[in-house]
Amino acid sequence: MKLVIAEKPSVARAIYPVLGANSKKNGYMEGNGYVVSWCFGHLVGLAMPDAYGEKWSNKNGWSFEQLPMLPEQWKFVIKSESKEQFNILKSLMNDSRIDEVICATDADREGECIFRYVYNLAKCSKPVKRLWVSSLEETAIKDGFANLKDGRNYDNLFNAGFCRAKADWLVGMNGSRLFSVRYRSPLNTGRVQTPTLAMIVKRDNDVKNFVKQKYFTVELNCGKFIAVSERIDDENTAERISGLCNGKNAVVSELKKEIKTANPPKLYDLTTLQREANKYFGYTAQQTLAYLQSLYEAKLATYPRTDSQYLSDDMEQTANDVVQAVFKVFNSFGTPQTINVKRCINNAKVTGHHAIIPTSKIENANLSALPDEQKNILILISAKLITATAEPHKYESVNVTLKCENNDFSASGKTVIQNGWKTFEERMKQIIKSKNSDDENDNTVSLPDISEGQTFSNVSAKKSEHWTSPPKPFTEATLLSAMEHAGQENYDDDTEKKGLGTPATRAGIIEGLVKHGYVERKGKQITSTEKGKNLINVVPDEVKSPMLTAEWEMQLQSMEHGKYRKDDFMNNIISFVKEICQKYSSVDESVSFGNQTEAIGKCPKCGNAVKKGQYGFYCIGKCGMNVAKVYGKELTESQLKKLLDGNEISYTSNGKKTVVLPKVTENEYNGKTYFQWETKKG
Repeated sequence: MKLVIAEKPSVARAIYPVLGANSKKNGYMEGNGYVVSWCFGHLVGLAMPDAYGEKWSNKNGWSFEQLPMLPEQWKFVIKSESKEQFNILKSLMNDSRIDEVICATDADREGECIFRYVYNLAKCSKPVKRLWVSSLEETAIKDGFANLKDGRNYDNLFNAGFCRAKADWLVGMNGSRLFSVRYRSPLNTGRVQTPTLAMIVKRDNDVKNFVKQKYFTVELNCGKFIAVSERIDDENTAERISGLCNGKNAVVSELKKEIKTANPPKLYDLTTLQREANKYFGYTAQQTLAYLQSLYEAKLATYPRTDSQYLSDDMEQTANDVVQAVFKVFNSFGTPQTINVKRCINNAKVTGHHAIIPTSKIENANLSALPDEQKNILILISAKLITATAEPHKYESVNVTLKCENNDFSASGKTVIQNGWKTFEERMKQIIKSKNSDDENDNTVSLPDISEGQTFSNVSAKKSEHWTSPPKPFTEATLLSAMEHAGQENYDDDTEKKGLGTPATRAGIIEGLVKHGYVERKGKQITSTEKGKNLINVVPDEVKSPMLTAEWEMQLQSMEHGKYRKDDFMNNIISFVKEICQKYSSVDESVSFGNQTEAIGKCPKCGNAVKKGQYGFYCIGKCGMNVAKVYGKELTESQLKKLLDGNEISYTSNGKKTVVLPKVTENEYNGKTYFQWETKKG
C-alpha cells in the first residue's frame, strides 16, 4: 500500500476521493491500495533553547555568558496539540503494509519541511515520492499521481527550507537575548523582521522630518489648453515671467507625436495580489493569503504561494478555457476581445509554481455562496487573467513646447486609439465599486490639432503656487513592494529572488511586527510604534540591514536550484551570529529604552541607577546588590522607593514584624558574596 500525507485535512479531502480511498479510519482514509492522512500544518518544529539543557534555560534569566547559542545537533519538538496526529502518522509510516510514502504537502519550501520533519522524527526510511501540483482540481491531482517524482529530487528544496529555519532560529534567538541583556529590556529581533521594521521606521522618520518647500510655475492659457513652465523656486522670478508673458504671443517651437503601446499587465503572483487586495479592499497580506488559500482548497483557484507571474507552455489550452469560463461567470466583464494566452507563457520564469489564476471549476460553482472576501479575491484574479490576455492599450501621445518671450512652456495630451485591456480593468473597478484614493488616475486630456510654428495670440499668464509633497507612510501594499525590492540596488534586473522574505513568508513577518507591538495599523497605513523606533535606534546596522538579509534570501534561492552549498550558507550565518555576540557583549547604559529604563533611585551600594526591567527592579551597575528583595521577600515599588529615599520600611511574615533599613549588609553563601538590605526585628 501507499501512504499519502497531505499538509492539511482540507487538502486530503480533495485527494482521497480521486484515489478511491473512501474508508474512514482514525486520522486517515483508506482504500484502493492507498492510505491518505494529513498533518495540521507544522506538527513538528525546531525546539526552543530550553530544550538544550540548563545552559540555555530561561529559568535563571538571560545573560551574555549563554551566547552564542549554537546547537551541535538540532532538536525538534512535536506541538502539544498535534501529538495524537503525529503518532498516527508515525504508526502509518512504520506499518508493514506501507511500502511507499507519497509527500503531498504544499509544493514549496515550507511544505517540504513539514513532511520531512515528520518523516525524519518518525524514523521512517521507506522510499518517498513527491506529488507536485498547482491546483486541487481532480484532473490536476490525477495528472500529478500519474507523474510522481522521486522525493530525492527535492533535497535541495528541503535544504533551503531547513537552512532558512535554522538561520531564523540562530539570528532570532541569539539576537533577542543579546540585545535584551545589552539594553536591559525585553527585545525581539529577527533575521527578516528587524530589517523590515527598519524600513518602516526610516519611512516614518522621513515623513516626520519632511520640510515642505514652496515653489511656483507660470501657466499660459492658450484657449483650448494650458501650457506650464518648469518649476521655479523664486517667487519674484515667477512673477516677472508671468508679467512678461501676459498678453503676448506664444509660438509652438517643438511638437512631438508618437503612437505608444501599453502591453497588458502580468498575471498575479502572491505579492502583487496582496498589494492590490490591500489597495482595493484594505485586506492585510495575511487576510489575502487566507482568502486565496480557501479558494485553492475549494478548487476555484490555483496554488497561492507562488512567486511567478507566468504560465508554462503546457497550460495554454487550460488558460484559454478558463478565460472563456470567466466571461461566462462574470458577464459584467462584457464580451471577449482577441485573446492571446501566449503573452502569459514563459517557461523560464516558472520554477515551482505558475501564476495565480482561477480554475475552470468556477463555471459550475455556486459563487453566490462564497463569503464576500473570497469573492472579491476571485474577481481580482479573474480580472487579471482576462486583462493579461487581452489586446494592448494603444494611444497617440502629443508633447508640445511653446516659446513665449524666450521662456519655454509645455503641454501634453493623449488620444486613445485602442482601449484594449484597460476596458476590462475599468469594468473590474466598476464591479468592485472601487473609489479608492490609491487608484492612479490618468488626467491627461486630448490636445487640439497643433502644428509646429503655430502662434497663439494674446495668451494670458498667471503665477501658480505649489508645495512639495512629503513621502507617504507605508501601507500594506507599499510595504510589500518595498520588501520585495529591498537590497536590489547592487544587482541587475536578472538577479533572482531579491528582497526580504518570500511571497509565502512576508504576510507572517508583518503580522509578527504587529503582534510584538513594533508597528500598528492606522486604517491602511502601517507605522512604527515608540517600541519599534526604540528597537531600531539601538540595534546595530548589521542586524537591521535589508541588503544583508536580501543577500541571504538570494543564497537560499540558489540553494533550491543546487547552485549554493548548504554548509557555506550555515557557516556564514554562524560566523555572523558569533561576530555580533562578541561585538555587543556588554551592557550599554547610554541608551534609554522607553519608560522601562526610567530610574527610581540610586543603588545604596554603588550609586548607579535602579531601574525596572523584564524581571523586576535591578541595579544597572551589576554590583551584586539585590535591591528588589529582602531575604526572599519581594519588595513593592513603593517600598523600594522609600528605601532608596533613605527611609525605613517594615513587613510582617508569620506574625513577626521585620524592619528594613536603608543600609547594605554583606553575606557569604556557598563561597559567594551577596549584598542585601540590613534588617532588624520590629
